[in-house]
Amino acid sequence: MPSTDSIPTGPVTTTGVPGLDYVLGGGLPSNRVFLIEGAPGTGKTTLALQFLLEGVRRKETALYITLAETRHELMAVAASHGWDLAGIEIFELAPPDEVLNPDTKYTVFHPSDVEMNQSVHGIYDAVERLHPARVVVDSLSEMRILAQDPLRLRRQVLALKHFFTGRGATVVLLDDVRSQESELHFASIVHGVVLLEQLALEYGAERRRVRVTKMRGQRYRGGVHDFSIQTGGLLVFPRLIAKVHPSTEATGLIATGNPEIDQLLGGGLDAGTCTLILGPAGVGKTVLTTEFALAAARRGERAMMFLFDERIRAFMTRARGLEMSLEPEIRKGTLVTQQIDPTQMSPGEFAERVVQAVEKEGARLVAIDSLTGYLNAMPGEQLLNIHLHELFSYLGQSGVTSLLTLAQHSPFTEGHQVAEVSYLADTVVLLRYFEAIGEVRQAISILKKRSGAHEQTIREFRIRTGGLKVGTPLRSFQGILTGVPQYLGKEGPLLAKAEG
Repeated sequence: MPSTDSIPTGPVTTTGVPGLDYVLGGGLPSNRVFLIEGAPGTGKTTLALQFLLEGVRRKETALYITLAETRHELMAVAASHGWDLAGIEIFELAPPDEVLNPDTKYTVFHPSDVEMNQSVHGIYDAVERLHPARVVVDSLSEMRILAQDPLRLRRQVLALKHFFTGRGATVVLLDDVRSQESELHFASIVHGVVLLEQLALEYGAERRRVRVTKMRGQRYRGGVHDFSIQTGGLLVFPRLIAKVHPSTEATGLIATGNPEIDQLLGGGLDAGTCTLILGPAGVGKTVLTTEFALAAARRGERAMMFLFDERIRAFMTRARGLEMSLEPEIRKGTLVTQQIDPTQMSPGEFAERVVQAVEKEGARLVAIDSLTGYLNAMPGEQLLNIHLHELFSYLGQSGVTSLLTLAQHSPFTEGHQVAEVSYLADTVVLLRYFEAIGEVRQAISILKKRSGAHEQTIREFRIRTGGLKVGTPLRSFQGILTGVPQYLGKEGPLLAKAEG
């Protein structure tokens, strides 16, 4: 929900685009003229149709004035989204016959003067006839071609603005982004400017972003916000700002369901904190995360697991092999697993999905497995660590316990991580391999716990039926964290192979 600092100072006209009204601080200020800018393919026409359909839903007269798209083209766009444009007045400003005739010559007036005047008067006539509450003019690019002279074009747009003043219409002008020069023509004239962008990545789907560059007299959510075009129109995913969401206090320790791990953690995980499970591939990060989530589900808390690295079928097959009974909790709805394809999902969309899980679905534990797949799939995203910081701040502020896994590249040494995110976590659990007695074994230790004391020892563990089997502290070894420790005692402290 919008915070009090974004409450509009006057009446607003809702856009009909989910998420965009939140970014705008409630909607577009009514009875004003706005500019929607963007390159071809960014969704300007789709947004404009959603804006008008919202007016139809509210029993308002809606007018679409098109200088570029034909009625049939607009109907095709609407059909692709399952829309019916019957309630929208579509006025085509087609060139007159004499303009289309190549043999026609103007002897007194320049052709651009005739065509521009006819187009502008056509707009005036349509508005005077229908008295619409919402108007879309598509597009200023065509008027730019007709005007030819930048000064004349600016005067015509200014005249349009004055014409609409006092007529009770909220007007949206569409324009292709051509250059900074074109932006200077209109940005200072209109009441607000919304910029749509489309970014092509080296791999995966394109990223679409929206930014409000100007809005007079109204607070709005600044910065860049991800959006997508789906069947049904645009969906805007407002940039997550943790401080504008209500704060929920979470206290107490959460048992993990494993007595030895609880002992390592000093009694368990602190509610509402973030835990990073770090280790090389195959060491047991997902198994430990599943154990934590399953324990929360069995307590009656809803646990959400977002899987980036593997298919749900493979995840469920491994869980059955370890006799970790997930199906009963999944049927009850206390454990929810969702597979995420980060090549098709922007950071903003994923953050919105997490917020929905917390605020609409009541999740009390959120697990992300893993950050490695998430970060690797978005190499071009700037400031992704700051985005993650805001996400985990929101979860902690909401009293939600969060778990995230991160892979190391080397099985025996710390090696190179995809990203340095350990500073985001309140607790860091390190899983790693080590060589001993001619075998590759696994060790667990707690590197960090901000909220209280924890055990400083290093323990061996094995993946067994039901999860991790953790042994006693490895006091007979030195240098375990290097991967090749020095054996100082007897073989007794190590877990036996056949131990269950």
